Amino acid sequence: MKIFINKSEIKGTIKVPSSKSYTIRGLVCAALAKGESEIIYPLSSDDTDAAQDVLSRLGVMVTRDRAKWQVVGGGFWRVSGGNLQEPETELFCGESAATMRFMTAICSLVNGKCLLTVAPSLARRPIKPLLQALEQLGVDCAYQEEDSSVIVNGRGLKGGTVNLPGDISSQFVSALLFIAPLAEEGLKIRLTTPIESKPYILMTLECLQQFGIKVKTSTDLREFEVSQQLYQPTKYKVEGDWSSASYLLALGTVCGEVEVKNLNSISLQGDKSILDFLRDMGARVEVTTDSVIVRKSRLNAIRADLTNCIDLLPTMGVLAAVADGESEFTGIERARIKESNRVAAVKDGLEKMGIQVKEEQNKLIITGATPQGTIIDSNNDHRIAMAFSILGLLAGDTVIDGAECVSKTFPQFWDVLKSIGGTLEISVE
Repeated sequence: MKIFINKSEIKGTIKVPSSKSYTIRGLVCAALAKGESEIIYPLSSDDTDAAQDVLSRLGVMVTRDRAKWQVVGGGFWRVSGGNLQEPETELFCGESAATMRFMTAICSLVNGKCLLTVAPSLARRPIKPLLQALEQLGVDCAYQEEDSSVIVNGRGLKGGTVNLPGDISSQFVSALLFIAPLAEEGLKIRLTTPIESKPYILMTLECLQQFGIKVKTSTDLREFEVSQQLYQPTKYKVEGDWSSASYLLALGTVCGEVEVKNLNSISLQGDKSILDFLRDMGARVEVTTDSVIVRKSRLNAIRADLTNCIDLLPTMGVLAAVADGESEFTGIERARIKESNRVAAVKDGLEKMGIQVKEEQNKLIITGATPQGTIIDSNNDHRIAMAFSILGLLAGDTVIDGAECVSKTFPQFWDVLKSIGGTLEISVE
């Protein structure tokens, strides 16, 4: 699908979708809690659907209430968990790295064989460090190179102590934390390197706490200790997604005025840093109880470390493209192993729009200018597609190729842009 974007002045109010990360975490905890839980205001997207589908094949019953669904957000899912069963079919995780990693760990609790498969685009995302950690705990698991699938022969988890790196993916740590309470002897996790994407670990700990799980942690989040415990079913409310909000906030700053609702101003989500970055760049930002208002502003260059908010790289890249001066972003290396090589994708897209970019291994330097319309390859990456739509609405004459990829986290994105004044044409080939 292609989206043809013309220059537009934006103005309106938007309710941002619920958090993908919290929705998947809530589903996992509810699946491990014996009894019925409710996930209130979940996100329905490709990634969360993949997580729900895998859990359903593991014997977890999920009933979706659609009566209260709105265009963005609303409704609830009932989850009957606590009784995992050997699946009759393979467990297809789609393009969701969180689903693949979390479910690989959960399959160690299943009495039987589980085969986890992925879409081709997910094959480049690392999984082996998690398998090595599970093997330390006596789990029989293996990675199959030919199709990037994983086999787990589950028989319950004895527990003990496990060591793993903290600088590859925080999802490895979260995956172990989810299964830790159900280990017979509890679980101690020790990180051999400092943790990156620390906010995601804090989000996991917050979710576990809401389902009755207590975790002892060191102050630097290098050590975790979890005793044997039972998940308690609960009503779990999912807050708005700051990652999705970042595109809308950037859009208002560049192309008009936008109020973004359904945002928790004290959220643990790392991408809430977009507020500080916008302020540092000179944007006009107004924060209310549950919303943020941004208005078209002249932006200054910024130097920012994105280590704990790596998903903001595409958003910050397009903001830097229109800022006065030279912006510098560090802590970007892990962006190379996301849905696409986002460092390369951002650089390529900006250069095609006439923006000067210098790339180093862990640094991107962007010199602001006036972007020109062009054809942008989304690289099947939702964050690239959404970020470059911002410059498309500013410059006009822009095409986003592979625009359907936004369904991964924000299925209504193009409709939302239209609702606030975006001039778009959709071409389905």
